[in-house]
Amino acid sequence: MLRINRQTDYAIRIVLALANREAGVRLSSSSIQQEMLIPATYMSRIVAQLAAAGLVKTFAGRDGGLQLPRPALEITLKDVVEAFEGPILLSECMQSKGEDDCPFEANCPVQTKWGRVQVAMLREMASISFADLAEEARNAPTNTSSPTSFVS
Repeated sequence: MLRINRQTDYAIRIVLALANREAGVRLSSSSIQQEMLIPATYMSRIVAQLAAAGLVKTFAGRDGGLQLPRPALEITLKDVVEAFEGPILLSECMQSKGEDDCPFEANCPVQTKWGRVQVAMLREMASISFADLAEEARNAPTNTSSPTSFVS
């Protein structure tokens, strides 16, 4: 089953919290953690991974915090998902490792269809910016019990 893991969901929430603010605004990890209901045990590890991928900037000290390194319009859902999940492949056959991988590889009608589906999915994810997500979140009906979860 193709499924986004919990850490990826939390990473998306962190970037979304930053995208919901004016450009250049810094937020503390604790405020994001509270706003987006992220367990403290995950927060520092996810922030470190987002920073290593160039998806957030971190600032130490009393006036430190997190901010987006570039406009939210330039950060896509695909960027965050791939930073946590790695390359997205719908099927093992999409990552050819050699001639013995699939006996039907040369004439497989399914592999070409998987390729089309994968390209469409990646294109769609790359077209969804965090500016779009933030705008949609601002216009969504409010639910005070919890933020929108991206994982079921």
